[in-house]
Amino acid sequence: MKISTLKYSFKQGFINIRRNLLFSLASIGTIIACLFLFGIFYSIVLNMQNEVKTIEDTLTITVFFDEGTGEERIAEIGNELKSIANVDKIDYISADKAWKGYIEDVYNGDTEYVHSIFGDDNPLENASSYEVKLKDIKIQEDTVKSIMAIPDVRKVNSSEGTANSLNSINHLVGYASIGVIVILLFVSLFLISNTITIGISVRKEEIAIMKLIGAKDSFVRTPFLVEGVMIGLIGSVIPIGIIYFMYDAVVNYLTEHFNVVANLINFVSVDTVIKGMTPIALGMGIGIGFLGSFITTYRHLRV
Repeated sequence: MKISTLKYSFKQGFINIRRNLLFSLASIGTIIACLFLFGIFYSIVLNMQNEVKTIEDTLTITVFFDEGTGEERIAEIGNELKSIANVDKIDYISADKAWKGYIEDVYNGDTEYVHSIFGDDNPLENASSYEVKLKDIKIQEDTVKSIMAIPDVRKVNSSEGTANSLNSINHLVGYASIGVIVILLFVSLFLISNTITIGISVRKEEIAIMKLIGAKDSFVRTPFLVEGVMIGLIGSVIPIGIIYFMYDAVVNYLTEHFNVVANLINFVSVDTVIKGMTPIALGMGIGIGFLGSFITTYRHLRV
């Protein structure tokens, strides 16, 4: 395309936006609303995924051995655990270490009181175990089956319920986000289509003359495509800015005024949110503007 033609297309695109300002603003507003909601859901999902990842990193499964299993056999079991594909790392908890941990948790480390009750005995003498961290908590059930198949493994304590709950929450938020965004995208398509249709109707005679003197379809169509892309671009840049300032303000407010929230949630930084959101939002906004314009011009520019 020639530079002069490109300049003409951009000029006419801006003229069309100004000429149909009310509909253009309605289209831009809808895209802003759509991508603003997308930004909110994206921030929530990103933080939820971060929390899920944090929890997953702390989740372990505990492997207990048959009574009387010797230290040599326990070491062999450790090697067999390491050979399982989904096992990330293992930590051996001896009976003494397990008992000291129990005293710390239950009796607040009061060894004198515990000694007065149990003496020198260790009630957890047969409670040595391996704490196993998995690479992927989602396939925990299959990993547990593989561990249970190892000889001399008596029991495996796992957190299957927690893992399933985390996955369910993730899926629920993701599906809800997709549903809301798809609905708003269709509304945006509809409004952009109406805006372009009005622009075509206003210039119908001019377009007819251009076609009669030999103007190509691409020449006639390009200004309307530029109009749609500009509407999409404006509609996607504004919510990115809103989310940037709003997210930072909300996170600062929550962490300053609600200590419980600050202690429970490790918020993702605003830079991480914007870095992930920007290309998606721009792609969605420009894409929806271009698609709406292309479909409309294809249907109506048959002069």
